[in-house]
Amino acid sequence: MTLDPTYDFYAPIGVFDSGLGGLTVVSQMIRLLPQERILFVADQAHVPYGGRDLSEVREFACGISEGLLKAGCKAIVMACNISSATALQEVRADHPDSLILGVIEPGARAAARTTVNGRIGILATAGTVHSAAYTRTLHALDPQLFVQEVACPEFVPLVEADAMETPDAVRAAEKYLAPLLATGTDTVVLGCTHYPFLLPVLRKIAPHLCFVNPAEQTVVELAHEVAVRRIAARSSEPDSVCLATTGDPTHFALQLRRFLPDASHRVRIATARWNAADLTISDHNGQNDDPKRRHTVSV
Repeated sequence: MTLDPTYDFYAPIGVFDSGLGGLTVVSQMIRLLPQERILFVADQAHVPYGGRDLSEVREFACGISEGLLKAGCKAIVMACNISSATALQEVRADHPDSLILGVIEPGARAAARTTVNGRIGILATAGTVHSAAYTRTLHALDPQLFVQEVACPEFVPLVEADAMETPDAVRAAEKYLAPLLATGTDTVVLGCTHYPFLLPVLRKIAPHLCFVNPAEQTVVELAHEVAVRRIAARSSEPDSVCLATTGDPTHFALQLRRFLPDASHRVRIATARWNAADLTISDHNGQNDDPKRRHTVSV
């Protein structure tokens, strides 16, 4: 492989989700790819994606992906299961030379390797369950697998509201795990990047189950791909993680203290706004005249 001498190895890796769940992927990236710059977009203006029409979610996901690529990102991670289910193949087809990853395929591969009895449960949003993306992907790996998908509409609002260990969270987790326990599932995929924040409650209710966090395997595969493609950054920058939200940036910054506490020294906050066909991202303090701190993306 011949390297382009003008290639920007320090271009960021773009990551996006409808809300805070994508930070589970960002956290894994900081751990496994500490040298890389990250540009994360939380589309909190439209959270949750799970209850929306799949065509609407596809429009959001394709738009953000296109914008991040135009902003110079060298790779994209759809840190959102429903976006991966509805938009991944379309974005890959439009950009065949770009590294575009979702979370469903890595999560399915990890679950197929983990299960002992061949019974896999999927906890996901209603939209992801409706798409049947996990069932298709797992059956492509092994047609003999028994796959049961359960929609969990209460989980994302609980996470966004920092109510992960409340009585309401316990009741919801018991309700959603019940059908999986009844059919003898031994492995459960957390089919939404918000759901790992509920692991303490889930493990307390069903300590014998193996819970698969697709974020972990996705970043393992991302690290492999950037190495194979020889596009890895050579060293890190002190504030190399830019986190943007289409919602309230002040509230978003407060949420980060809970959801990404170990990376505060590397993080800067940005504001993202949908303006018709454009998503503009600028520093939280409004100063966007430094090119390294400015991203204006057309979607």
